[in-house]
Amino acid sequence: MTDSAIAKAKDTLIKNGFLDIDVDPTLVLEDEINRLKKEKNAVILAHYYQEAEIQEIADYVGDSLGLSQMAANTDADMIVFAGVHFMAETAKMLSPEKKVILPDLKAGCSLADSCPAPLFKKFKEKYPEHVVVSYINCTAELKTLTDICCTSTNAVHIIESIPEDKGIIFAPDKNLGLYLEKKTGRDLVLWNGSCMVHEIFSHEKITKLQLQHPDALFIAHPECEPHLLEKADFIGSTSALCKFTQESDATEFIVATEVGIIHEMQRRSPNKIFMPAPPNNTCACNECPHMKRNTMEKLYLAMQYELPEIQLEQWVIDKGTACIDKMLEISAKAGL
Repeated sequence: MTDSAIAKAKDTLIKNGFLDIDVDPTLVLEDEINRLKKEKNAVILAHYYQEAEIQEIADYVGDSLGLSQMAANTDADMIVFAGVHFMAETAKMLSPEKKVILPDLKAGCSLADSCPAPLFKKFKEKYPEHVVVSYINCTAELKTLTDICCTSTNAVHIIESIPEDKGIIFAPDKNLGLYLEKKTGRDLVLWNGSCMVHEIFSHEKITKLQLQHPDALFIAHPECEPHLLEKADFIGSTSALCKFTQESDATEFIVATEVGIIHEMQRRSPNKIFMPAPPNNTCACNECPHMKRNTMEKLYLAMQYELPEIQLEQWVIDKGTACIDKMLEISAKAGL
């Protein structure tokens, strides 16, 4: 790659957050991406919420922390994360020696963005004796202010591992926090953050869909609002939802999380029917606009130019990784 090509790529990146370069329409992107993957010793990660064609070409498909852990255990030199910004940051924290690429820097997260670290730091100072537990879906900077991280899979156990005489701040997702209060009986100091995808489901439309499909099970992610979780037949993380639909005897499911997950559910259970829970808007399904910023064209360009690259200061990696390590230590002791 010439210096002028690199300079041009960086200019477009600064303007757009991604490489806005014309792609030859005659290229077979799947072939080119696979070629680049071999040439650059790269591993491609795709979250369950990505478009189906990106999931199909990825080496690993899964939830955010699991993908970063998978990548850390490979000998790849470059991690290409088709997800959102905080996920790529986590991958960098767990694999600081690897180059981590995110196809679109503007692929953010409404939940992570709802908890700016400087504001949270002031909030935390009001409760100096409290333990801070943060959901993995947060920025690297917020992780530096966190004592123990958690995922939606192990969150209940993490909360229950903390002595009852210790106060707990939970951030950034208030809906997951309310769910944890109900499951554990603990009083939590909640940061008022949420995921836009999981807050626009329509209770009325879901009820109508249930009446039309009385045998369908209603399954939901714990980031959904409490009134929806109360009517759910099963509540779980993205990976737990996929596993449940695969193992359940039921053949119809109404799925209350980002619609991209249905591709994986359908792949695992081709003879079952999956219906996205309808949102309270004019769309037929519930998509995350941030996740959908990633495209095959951006994936190809990111691998070709090895940009945009996620870079973190060493102190952020050191402090941020500590709360993940603490979570993994607690989970390991419990055999999770």
